[in-house]
Amino acid sequence: MRRPRFLPDNFTLALVATVILASLLPCEGRVAETFDLITNLAIGLLFFLHGAKLPREAVVAGITHWRLHLVVLLCTFAVFPLLGLALGPLLKPMLTPELYLGVLFLCTLPSTVQSSIAFTSVARGNVPAAICSASASNLIGIFLTPLIGGLIFASQGGGSFSYDAIGKIVLQLLVPFIAGQIARRWIGAWVDRHKPVLKFVDQGSILLVVYTAFSEAVIQGLWHTTPLPALAGLVVASGLLLALIMTITVVGSRKLGFDKEDEIAIVFCGSKKSLASGVPIAKVLFAAHAVGGIVLPLMIFHQIQLMVCAVIAQRYARRDRRPESGFTQQA
Repeated sequence: MRRPRFLPDNFTLALVATVILASLLPCEGRVAETFDLITNLAIGLLFFLHGAKLPREAVVAGITHWRLHLVVLLCTFAVFPLLGLALGPLLKPMLTPELYLGVLFLCTLPSTVQSSIAFTSVARGNVPAAICSASASNLIGIFLTPLIGGLIFASQGGGSFSYDAIGKIVLQLLVPFIAGQIARRWIGAWVDRHKPVLKFVDQGSILLVVYTAFSEAVIQGLWHTTPLPALAGLVVASGLLLALIMTITVVGSRKLGFDKEDEIAIVFCGSKKSLASGVPIAKVLFAAHAVGGIVLPLMIFHQIQLMVCAVIAQRYARRDRRPESGFTQQA
C-alpha cells in the first residue's frame, strides 16, 4: 500500500510520539538518572558511528572545491545566525523567550549530512562536493556551535557557554567521532553493509535524548509556559527562516558564478540544520530543564525543511532531460 503524501516520515512520527509520551509519562527521580546515564552513552555511540560512516575518499574527492565549501560554511555559521538576530524584533513578540533562544540555537547548528546529500542527488547536483561540505559542517560545528552560540546568547542576556561545556563537547562528541574515524579502517566495510540497521541506532539515540529532555521540561512546566499562539508563531518563524536562507543561497551562488550542479549543493547544504547533531549538542550544553524548549524549534524546522527541500529537489531534477546521477543514498 502506497504511503499517503500528507503523512510525515516514520522518524517524524516517532518524534511526535516521543514528545507525547514524555508529556504524559515523564521520567523522574532515579528513573530519570538512569535514563540520563543511558542517554549520555547513546550520544557517544551516535557520534562514534558518525565518524565510522564518514568515507575519507568522498571527502578527498570533494575537498578541492574550496570556494563552494566556504560559501556553505558561511551560510551555515554566519548568515544563518545573523538572520536569527536580525529577525529578533519580528520573532520575539510571536514566541516565548525560551523558544526564541531555541531559534537562535537552531541558527548556530551545522548542516545535515544524509538528507543534504540525498536531496543533492535527487536534484542531480554536485554530490561529492555535498558529501564534503555537509561532513565538514558537522565536524566544524562541534567547535563553532558552542562558540557562536555563546556570543549570541550573551548578547541576548541569556548567559554564555562555559569552558566546562566546551570540555563536555570535546569529551562526549568529538572524542567518539575521532575514535569512529580511526576505527573505520577496521569496521568501515561492516558499517557500510549495515547502514540500514545502524540508522535505527542513530534514530533511537535521538529519540532517547528527546524523551529525557522533554520529560525534564514537562516536569518544569514547559507546556504551561508555551501557549498555542507561540507554537503557531514558531511554525511561521521556521518557514520564514528557511525561505530567506534558501533565497540567499540561490541568489548568492548565481552571483558568484557557480554552475547549476554547484548551486544545488550550496542550496541543500547551506540551508539545512542537523537534528542528529543538534539534539545531542543541546543535551550537553544546556541545563536539563531547558533542553526541551531549546530543541522544539529545531524539531519543527527539521520537518519543514524536509518537506520544502523534497519539492525543490524535484523541481531542480526536472530542469532538463539529462540522465540522473547514480548516487541514490536515502535521507
